[in-house]
Amino acid sequence: MNLSNIAQARFNMIEQQIRPWNVLDTDILALLSAVPREDFVPAAHQALAFADLEIPLGHGECMLAPRMEARLLQDLQVQPNERVLEVGAGSGYMAALLAHRGASVLSLEIQAELAALACANLQRAGVHNAEVRVADGAKALRSEGPFDAIMLSGSVADVPQHLLDLLAVGGRLIAVVGDEPIMCATLVTRVGPAELSSTKLWDANAPRLHGFAEHSHFHF
Repeated sequence: MNLSNIAQARFNMIEQQIRPWNVLDTDILALLSAVPREDFVPAAHQALAFADLEIPLGHGECMLAPRMEARLLQDLQVQPNERVLEVGAGSGYMAALLAHRGASVLSLEIQAELAALACANLQRAGVHNAEVRVADGAKALRSEGPFDAIMLSGSVADVPQHLLDLLAVGGRLIAVVGDEPIMCATLVTRVGPAELSSTKLWDANAPRLHGFAEHSHFHF
């Protein structure tokens, strides 16, 4: 695509996919216009950079659909002074968006090749306040918290306690939670040192993050 076609495709993505999905925060819409999504899409799928679908990244992982990324970003409401954790770096696109919103981002990626790709993409995009680390977000993180905002860039059956334990008071975690065909974007807020509040926001299906526990399907 040439530059004018890219600009039109980006405009169409925002107006036809993202706004209709109740993403109306003008700061978020401006950020989606400014951060070049196409630079985080694998070369083989460049033509799909602005399409309403999940883009394969290899290793069984994918970029979420643009409207899903935008809605999660809007509802997490990251503030400029906040420290952010992302689980599932993928190509680094969400880490770039989060880095523009917050003070710093730690993004975990279980696949070493994708972590290297995300790191390279972020460096090329001039994003210097996001670190990509090869790590399994399904396992306990040693003394990394607290975080003001945590995003799971994929779905889980349940949010594990070790991630909730990383939330600062006032901190929020957003994830797509549940089992197909019924999953729900869920926001968990730490309202006190030992108190959490959970809100179901909207129905949505998303690919699984690797390594997280599933519900047992045995029935007695």
